[in-house]
Amino acid sequence: MNVMWLAVLAAAEGEGGSMGPFQVEFGLIFWTWLVFFALMFLLYKFAWPALVQATEEREKKITAQLAEAEKAHAEAKAALADGKKVAAESRASAQQLLTDARQAAETERTAVLERARKEHEDLLERARRDIAAEKDKALVALRHEAVELSLAAASKLIGQRMDSDTDRRLVTEYLDSVEIKH
Repeated sequence: MNVMWLAVLAAAEGEGGSMGPFQVEFGLIFWTWLVFFALMFLLYKFAWPALVQATEEREKKITAQLAEAEKAHAEAKAALADGKKVAAESRASAQQLLTDARQAAETERTAVLERARKEHEDLLERARRDIAAEKDKALVALRHEAVELSLAAASKLIGQRMDSDTDRRLVTEYLDSVEIKH
């Protein structure tokens, strides 16, 4: 490493200028900022709208699924109310019947309530599973997009196409090492 620095310093002295690690070169600074802002403009123009659109579409799907779950919940409440109404009518008519008819009406009421509760819980659990699955799909899709964008950006910066499995594995390992808070 020291030999390389000596060679660079010797080459700089041979050109007539002194080149040190603390010397400011405004030409290099200018071109670095120009490339940086050009890259930021391209990412803002092309990558950001696609990511925002994909995220909004996922959000709309999840919102629609939540609305369906709420509708199912309302239907379950209505079924529960109907079950309670049927049970109340059964009790009124059961007062006129024998004790056996009264016991049969109570058994029917309990079965209707349990069935309505079970259906309600099943619908909510299915909605939660669907939402979790969509969320996982969205995270996998975003991770894949991030890998592709990272490779594309790196290939633009380096000036060559990066598509080998090693490069993808390195980017994927790096993204796996970063913890996503959700």
